[in-house]
Amino acid sequence: MDESSSVWLVVGLGNPGPEYAGNRHNVGFMVADLLAERMGGKFKRAGKAQAQVVEGRIGPPGPASRRVVLAKPMSFMNLSGGPVSALRDFYKVPLAGVVAVHDELDIDYGVLRLKLGGGDNGHNGLKSMTKAMGAEYHRVRFGIGRPPGRMQVADFVLKDFGSAERKELDYFVDRAADAVECLVTEGLERAQSAYNS
Repeated sequence: MDESSSVWLVVGLGNPGPEYAGNRHNVGFMVADLLAERMGGKFKRAGKAQAQVVEGRIGPPGPASRRVVLAKPMSFMNLSGGPVSALRDFYKVPLAGVVAVHDELDIDYGVLRLKLGGGDNGHNGLKSMTKAMGAEYHRVRFGIGRPPGRMQVADFVLKDFGSAERKELDYFVDRAADAVECLVTEGLERAQSAYNS
């Protein structure tokens, strides 16, 4: 996946609609929005796929930059696999060229972990993607921590970040966007050594 001609598909996972915009579960959308801003693009509906996309390049100008399709599935989280699979077919992206950016309960808030393949750890967006395509795609896992006390996981992920978390959220989203750029332009090992904390 390092030929400059190939296309990467970077998918921010989340739920569509303004009522979900600030939810912990939507951190993938937040990272995708920032990457789109950096690329100077605006999300547009993608043909027949149930998703919004921005096409552009990531990385320094010249041969080191990579073609990227940023995507936000407009299905709900647990149905992400269909739109992602359709985009992958349309843009002819190999499975290892797919990057899912998503929230991760088992990692402390703001901590990043990048990996290739693996299980879904109960994450419905990943479960749907893996069912549609197989598991050997890249993940940028954005830690949101575990719910406090007895709060249900579903309630926790569908709540907005707390006020203390919001103070650092922009910084962490920025760092996650940097990690995606590093993964796409310099490869998984380099990105892991720079961003896996």
